[in-house]
Amino acid sequence: MTDHILRMQGITKTFPGVTALQDVNLSVRRGEIHAICGENGAGKSTLMKVLSGVYPHGTYRGDIYFDDEPCRLSGIRDSEHRGIVIIHQELALCPQLSIAENIFLGNEQAHRGLIDWNKTHHEAAQLLARVGLAESPVTPVMDLGVGKQQLVEIAKALSKEVKLLILDEPTAALNDEDSAHLLDLLRGLRDAGITCVIISHKLNEVLAIADAITILRDGRTIETLDVATDQVTEDRIISGMVGRDLDHRFPPHTPKIGEELLRIEDWTVHSPTQHGRVVVSGANLVLRRGEIVGLAGLMGAGRTELAMSVFGRSYGTNITGRIVKDGREIHLKSVRDAIRHGIAYVTEDRKRYGLNLIEDIKRNVSAAALGKLAKRGWVNDNEEYRVADEYRAGMNIKAPSVLSVTGKLSGGNQQKVVLSKWIFTDADLLILDEPTRGIDVGAKYEIYTIINRLADEGRAILVISSELPELLGLCDRIYTLSAGRISGELPREQATQERLMQYMTKGQ
Repeated sequence: MTDHILRMQGITKTFPGVTALQDVNLSVRRGEIHAICGENGAGKSTLMKVLSGVYPHGTYRGDIYFDDEPCRLSGIRDSEHRGIVIIHQELALCPQLSIAENIFLGNEQAHRGLIDWNKTHHEAAQLLARVGLAESPVTPVMDLGVGKQQLVEIAKALSKEVKLLILDEPTAALNDEDSAHLLDLLRGLRDAGITCVIISHKLNEVLAIADAITILRDGRTIETLDVATDQVTEDRIISGMVGRDLDHRFPPHTPKIGEELLRIEDWTVHSPTQHGRVVVSGANLVLRRGEIVGLAGLMGAGRTELAMSVFGRSYGTNITGRIVKDGREIHLKSVRDAIRHGIAYVTEDRKRYGLNLIEDIKRNVSAAALGKLAKRGWVNDNEEYRVADEYRAGMNIKAPSVLSVTGKLSGGNQQKVVLSKWIFTDADLLILDEPTRGIDVGAKYEIYTIINRLADEGRAILVISSELPELLGLCDRIYTLSAGRISGELPREQATQERLMQYMTKGQ
């Protein structure tokens, strides 16, 4: 038996007009955590779909050896039968079913054609204990947060006697606490002899957990690094991913800060679902034209609730306080009111709330300001196309045309479409909630450049981010939020990660 549980040799996968993988090689040792890094479009997910049987043998060229034997997978069931299980970034759970039902869906614990519910719940409880999830097996999945749903997916994989577990961006939607718990779980699985392959854009997590790292670029293998023996740093990984050194992760920018645009005074927001709970308390913020302002806070501090409540009370209606824009108080009772007053909110969940993924770029760009393209209730299709094409070129959206389906674009290009949609509304205040979540380093640089350009046009930008280095590298001034209260305000030159964290945990 060799040291490697998996060898993929010369894997080439093409789609009409596109070569997604070109002679890719991947070797994974038994019992290790092997990370795969690369920009969006580098071929990471395609390679994992080949490995997991989503793209069966015959649809690609090359050879796969698993457990020292040639592996020609006919589909997902075939791969799972061999012990290869993939957990996609978009979790494949049925929200209306219980945890136990989801774990054994398609693998029911049955006797003579009838499901043995006692056995199902007993074995589900054991699997939940193994992944550290303290929930009843009969709990509906819809009642769980994303972090706990991720653990249900892993428990489901363990029920299939997994040998090789593939995780595609497992912490992309998790908070810091859930991410840390998941990484600890993966270490425990490694110690138990389960091999893991992880795709992630979070390079700090990759370096914290991976034993080896394979870098892909433009559908090709660039190099495989051994974390124990090679001098692996984030800069080295980035250099391999983008094909050049990124000495500066943030584009140079000299701010041109003007007069006050918006003032939020004594802003208090009550939870729409939990009676008596205050999620934002007495917040005061000032935003100036040409200024990029950051908002830092731990998960649950009230960052998104603050943003949504300002954006036309899209987070509940039990809100008090004042908003003063351009020197006069405004009353925003709806999203329509917010748009009319030049306020835009780019949601942290672009796939669910920011875009219509089954529509084309053109329809997405125009969605929030159709009135600008309509006359007597009819939208001018030619003008809609022209406007969208201008944004496609100006924002460097990589797509053949504005008729391309938005759901087919990479994460970075989808984010550019969202930004285009809100810029087209003529907003002079842009609230950007986690604007680079799930985006690779190259695309992040492009998004930062766009944000700087928007500020230089005289707009005010409020950036909410869980990544403190991002706020420090991008923002002119940073507010901190702790337990719903503004706990600090620092100009760029005085802000450090340590000081921000001190203010973010103040009073907790």
